[in-house]
Amino acid sequence: MQSDPLNDAMCVMKNAATEGKSECTIQPSSKLIGRVLKVMQDHGYIYQFEYVDDGKAGKFRVVLKGAINNCGVIKPRYSVRASEIEGFEARFLPAQDFGVLILTTTAGVITQDDAKEKGIGGKLLAYVY
Repeated sequence: MQSDPLNDAMCVMKNAATEGKSECTIQPSSKLIGRVLKVMQDHGYIYQFEYVDDGKAGKFRVVLKGAINNCGVIKPRYSVRASEIEGFEARFLPAQDFGVLILTTTAGVITQDDAKEKGIGGKLLAYVY
């Protein structure tokens, strides 16, 4: 039994990138995992991903770019205001303007830069660099 599918997905991508593989399969799938993958694709960490219906929970086939140094989920999922985001950047990212924090907000799943630009907070989900 899996208790955190997002954590499992990030671990699969991290392990595949460490081993130098060009693609990986994430299962089970969920809307949240799909939205996190979309943010990663928009910021150039993966080439593409596609949903594959296997008759069960489905899975994502992800084509890796080799740009992931480290990724993971943030537990517990801290609630963060727009003014507090910089403190969490310093905590989870290795350098300024290097990597992204992924948040879930009322505007959807977005990065910390988009959240600061819009002036909204949310809950921290993951980091990628």
